[in-house]
Amino acid sequence: MPDERSDRGCESEVILDVVFNCGLLFLTVANIGDRPAHEVRIHFKRAFTGLGGTRKLHRLALFERLEFLAPRKSIEVFLDRSAAYFAREEPTVLEATITWRTASGEERRSSVIHDLEIYRDLAYIDREVPTRADPA
Repeated sequence: MPDERSDRGCESEVILDVVFNCGLLFLTVANIGDRPAHEVRIHFKRAFTGLGGTRKLHRLALFERLEFLAPRKSIEVFLDRSAAYFAREEPTVLEATITWRTASGEERRSSVIHDLEIYRDLAYIDREVPTRADPA
């Protein structure tokens, strides 16, 4: 009798992760499975903005209309500088429901909760982006 877990290990599995790197926050959508994911949708429980408060990140097409996500592929989106995000008093708990279809058409669903508050007190070196030198 085949092991059900080994069969499922070959399926698609879509996750939403948060990455903190040198004071920058990113959201990552990844298919950590071995098969493609289709019709990927990520619905956030609360609205939130990024990029200095200029973009409604929860409404990005990436989260609403990702039709195909290859196996072992991830897409990383810049959320904001952590200091700017916290200064605007954006939601620090991001709750999301992720749905997708497997290669055989079966619907899958998972939920995730990320508490961004854990990044608030982390120390990092704020590096300035170098500017181009003016031509002489």
